[in-house]
Amino acid sequence: MFRDEDLALLGRPLYAFLTVAPRPHRWPAPRPVWFEVTAAGDLAMFSEPGSPKLDRLRERPRASVVVAAPPGEPEHWVAAEGSVTLHDQGGVELAARLTDRYGDSSDPKYQALIEQWRNGGVVRIVLHPEKVNRFSA
Repeated sequence: MFRDEDLALLGRPLYAFLTVAPRPHRWPAPRPVWFEVTAAGDLAMFSEPGSPKLDRLRERPRASVVVAAPPGEPEHWVAAEGSVTLHDQGGVELAARLTDRYGDSSDPKYQALIEQWRNGGVVRIVLHPEKVNRFSA
């Protein structure tokens, strides 16, 4: 579903803004997350097991993600929406891989995070795009 220009943007270490169904009496509240595009064309993210977004995704396994070029660049964004699957396996590996994408895994701060994720576990969130919108100036 992603075009080459989408993949060029999505291949950069930019934050994705993940939106899930809100709690009752609340508005949707996007959250910035680290992500990668999988070989199957899905978007993989992770979260700590106690995260409220995981409870909402278990109740309603749909989400949307928006990734945008940073200020100072021509406007360019990609938005995907679709079903979500949650996986207990592969989350720590994904988190460690994304640490190298978004930071420096040799930095003690990131090493401590990876160790925390190994000890507490993380859930891999996979968004399977059903609809993609985009804009490029």
